[in-house]
Amino acid sequence: MADNFLQIEDLTLHYGGSQILNGVSLDAEIGEVVCVMGTNGVGKTSLLKALSGTHPFSAGSYSLQGQSISKTSAHDLAKAGVAYVPQGREIFPFLTVKENLETGFACLPRSEHVIPDHIFDLFPILKDFLSRRGGDLSGGQQQQLAIARALITRPKLLLLDEPTEGIQPNIIKQIGDVITHLRDQGDMCIVLVEQFFDFAHALGDRFVVMDRGAVKLSGTAQTIAKDDLRQAVSV
Repeated sequence: MADNFLQIEDLTLHYGGSQILNGVSLDAEIGEVVCVMGTNGVGKTSLLKALSGTHPFSAGSYSLQGQSISKTSAHDLAKAGVAYVPQGREIFPFLTVKENLETGFACLPRSEHVIPDHIFDLFPILKDFLSRRGGDLSGGQQQQLAIARALITRPKLLLLDEPTEGIQPNIIKQIGDVITHLRDQGDMCIVLVEQFFDFAHALGDRFVVMDRGAVKLSGTAQTIAKDDLRQAVSV
């Protein structure tokens, strides 16, 4: 439908001569979590790179709020409300937690260069560690920092690439609670790439299963049975 907040149709993407995405289509609304699932190497991360502008897509259409996105840079997309938390977190290890958070100011007007209190409501540990270097945090704390930094930019589209990877169970639950809270606030759309099935299934409003760069199965939590989804992901 034309009025979807996020709409992708027949998206293709290449790395050199290799085609990685083969006609991917999906759509989503504000207030929804879309879970992109599948085994390693099927194109999930490449899809997020296309949506974030960190790697150009080759063909197809991509629109946000009805505005077509073509050769838009990652910086311009960030200013337009797209925030990307990549696999591996990619925080700055030699900057403090506070300085890492402040890097999110880069796409905001100077008048908004303030860390909102709600960031520390979502991630209380970060308030205690503001002067600690990012590289001295645990993996789970770094993931919380990476998500918090993305939220500083006030995104309308939040892209999360495997946020549970290598994270201790108690922090996985905290991250799940944060995603639920952000979804329920109803002011952003979240695209979650995740291989931890139960985590993804508990959060997803829509599911997209990829295989060999294409969409193999898609639907809503109401239209796809849990066992069918699990089977599609595991094959």
